[in-house]
Amino acid sequence: MGKTTNGLEAILEESRNQNGNYLELIENLRKEHLAILDQLFDDADHEIYSVVSELFATVNNAIIKHGAKDYNFIYDQVISIGELVSTCIVSSWLNRNGIENQWVDIRNLLKTDSTYREAEVDLNRSKKNCYKTFNKDLSKIFITQGFIGSDDSGFTTTLGREGSDYTAALLANFLNAENITLWKDVDGIYNADPARFSKIEKINDLDYEEVIELTYYGAKVIHPKTIKPLYDKKIPLYVKSFNSPDQAGTRVSKMESRMLMLPFIIILDEQILFSVSKKDLSFVSEIDLRYLFEQLHLYRVNVNLMQHSAISFSFCVDTPKGKSINELVSKLDEGFNVLYNNNLQLITIRNYTHQLIEELTVNKTILVEQRSRHTAQFIIA
Repeated sequence: MGKTTNGLEAILEESRNQNGNYLELIENLRKEHLAILDQLFDDADHEIYSVVSELFATVNNAIIKHGAKDYNFIYDQVISIGELVSTCIVSSWLNRNGIENQWVDIRNLLKTDSTYREAEVDLNRSKKNCYKTFNKDLSKIFITQGFIGSDDSGFTTTLGREGSDYTAALLANFLNAENITLWKDVDGIYNADPARFSKIEKINDLDYEEVIELTYYGAKVIHPKTIKPLYDKKIPLYVKSFNSPDQAGTRVSKMESRMLMLPFIIILDEQILFSVSKKDLSFVSEIDLRYLFEQLHLYRVNVNLMQHSAISFSFCVDTPKGKSINELVSKLDEGFNVLYNNNLQLITIRNYTHQLIEELTVNKTILVEQRSRHTAQFIIA
């Protein structure tokens, strides 16, 4: 079921195409999940079959009812179905095999604002809800969803990339957990992406602070907000592999001193470098910066690097989803001269060495370079 989110995103994109046949995509995805059920359940009349079909019907209902609304809003209503479907299947299968559990719709517990696709959790309300529901006297095992919540209007919201990790961290904090384990397809945190590099090393122990830095720069193993709820209560985090559950994995906890760390390499593709300047060549002031960041927030664009001079401001961002670059450029062009390059790559090296910088940038065109004590970043054409 790992590609369900991709399938739901394809359905959403097809629904916004005037000549698209998104209904066929919904039916194909539904049939894929029914095929999974056929492998797990002997009884074709088991209620899980109708539950899954009904959940996929809500995808079409959401598109019909809300398809013309803001992209970020409809995105959350559609994409969230994947979490609900998968947890319903897991819960039913466990119960069928004698592992009694209680399925919980986390949207009833995690209350958020209405910033769709990047919702902020109301911690106090959510904590009270979770403390009442996840009661050991009611069940020893609970199955619930990550990544999703709901606003005061009852609409589904999502918490951003890898938001399931953040959900788990919040629950650990709310319930005073002894520890938390995130199960991944890699057996811990490596100093570079195993899909990109062959010479890499697994890190056995990491400090909370170092992990926050890594996630800020774009490391995809853990959601950037995951660490704060754990740090607040000094709850250890383990990152382990579901393919090799007996391996120790990586432990993230409070460490007494900053260890001599291996270099970490983080590479972000599909980057855009904007350079803006005032049309009258006046200074780019704090007021101008505030306006620029407000526009980037409206377009749900993450700033990964920025550089400020007297008359220009440059910033590197992820390629926006749901709105074209031309829309953003047109908006910025109302008050600024705007230049941009797309299809770029941002290389971040944490705990860098000069030799490693040379290896990663040799024969490449560097558009922007920044270095601090521990971190070097390069925008590569």
